[in-house]
Amino acid sequence: MNIPVSPWTLILETRFKVIPTVRSELKGWRRRAEEIPNPELRWQALASLAAKQFHCEGGSIYGLLAKRHWQEAIRFIVAYQTISDYLDNLCDRSTSLDPADFSALHESIANALTPGAKGKNYYRFRDEQNDGGYLQALVKTCQDVLCQIPNYGTIAPAVHELASYYCNLQVHKHVRIEERVPRLQMWFSAYQKQLPELRWYEFSACAGSTLGIFCLVAYGLDQELSNELTNRVKNSYFPWVQGFHILLDYLIDQEEDRVNGDLNFCFYYRNHEDMLERFKHFMQNAAESVSQLPHTGFHQLINQALLGVYLSDKKVRRQQEVQNIAKQLIHCSGSTASLFFRSRLLISH
Repeated sequence: MNIPVSPWTLILETRFKVIPTVRSELKGWRRRAEEIPNPELRWQALASLAAKQFHCEGGSIYGLLAKRHWQEAIRFIVAYQTISDYLDNLCDRSTSLDPADFSALHESIANALTPGAKGKNYYRFRDEQNDGGYLQALVKTCQDVLCQIPNYGTIAPAVHELASYYCNLQVHKHVRIEERVPRLQMWFSAYQKQLPELRWYEFSACAGSTLGIFCLVAYGLDQELSNELTNRVKNSYFPWVQGFHILLDYLIDQEEDRVNGDLNFCFYYRNHEDMLERFKHFMQNAAESVSQLPHTGFHQLINQALLGVYLSDKKVRRQQEVQNIAKQLIHCSGSTASLFFRSRLLISH
């Protein structure tokens, strides 16, 4: 199986292979979620599956890097992303503002990335307890796939590092409103010296993506990664590709986040001109960083697809300033991003 390096091949592989497989996996998890005894946990599990299906569909494109093991890669990606989306709902839209609760919930992510790790009571700091084994089943599915990677020990440190950034972000950004920015700024200060030039809210955005983990796991299923290649993948995706991914997500969500009073990292740019320049900076560095990887064409396509998919979202058309930024980014990025933009618009209509 060849890894797609042309836009139309990627679009066709995604439409006819990736998405049907993802939806089949999600159908099974939806059945499990419907059986959760606790009504609040059941509601949040089903709500995350309904609203965030596209996270699994987009992330599962990385399954193509696993070549003949692409179905196993998608099985992992769907389970892992479903954990992330479910926990995001529990932290963001549920009954707790307790950082100890958020940390305990996210122990499930560390366990999902640790084959053989025994389950815990991840709900021990909240009133809602009985999920009928739903979260542990997701964890076990991830573990089972990782057991198929012969040299998982080589990529495990990088995968756990990326996951730790994500888990810490989820704790800091969901506490009481007045505590969020100080906690995020303090967290950033611990890493600032070892990072390229970033702002605290950009570092937070870089932490919020799961793409680097999906890339490493998919590669690991197909080949024995060396320490050198593992670090190249990690350093390409964090910070630049992951930051570009999540900043685009926040860009289009500004209107609804203002209405809901939610934290949005785009709110901290000085003005729209500053935001546009920083987005271009991330876009350029994301392109340069993946040029050091095998299958460069595939990774470049993903960067372009991120632009096309996010900026063709209907939310963009409701926000004039966002629409202006979107037009300039698409113009700067070239014909491939424009193709993904147009093809997404055709599908969405």
